[in-house]
Amino acid sequence: MSARTSLRLGQFSRHLAKPAPFRRPVGRRYQTTEATPTAPSQSTFQRLWNSPVGVKTVHFWAPVMKWALVLAGVSDFYRPPEKLSLTQNLALTATGAIWTRWCLIIKPRNILLAAVNFFLGCVGIVQVSRIVMWQRSVKGDAASELVQQDAKDAVRTAKDASGVTENPEAAAKNAIQ
Repeated sequence: MSARTSLRLGQFSRHLAKPAPFRRPVGRRYQTTEATPTAPSQSTFQRLWNSPVGVKTVHFWAPVMKWALVLAGVSDFYRPPEKLSLTQNLALTATGAIWTRWCLIIKPRNILLAAVNFFLGCVGIVQVSRIVMWQRSVKGDAASELVQQDAKDAVRTAKDASGVTENPEAAAKNAIQ
């Protein structure tokens, strides 16, 4: 081995012997619950302002504006169900369900957006159930009216076929003529 090779080996081994200054040992032994003295504690306003989903980001203002959809859906609770759109409320329900799940997956996790989407889905479910119940009641009324009309027609046809009428005197006069 030449002197040059041993010099390189010596320099390389020195780097292995001492840990790199940017590496921190990982493990329970070195973890601590104390706050670092270099990081000053922030006020609530500063934490909200500097948060990844804070006031100065779209992650805050999009949910705030989306509450208008929830409030519009809640105001539709007072409208009669025949004036509500089933497809529109199904879309609100699907939007609420899909985006609630998405808000909990993305980074940063946006709980405010998840909450507004959850309530949007709830409003949609209530409205869809109101519309479906109204449609069933209308269909049930129409079906019962059809059944009653068919029954009356069947009775009338049976009476005419048997020759029995409700007014026998009129039937006798008609038979004489």
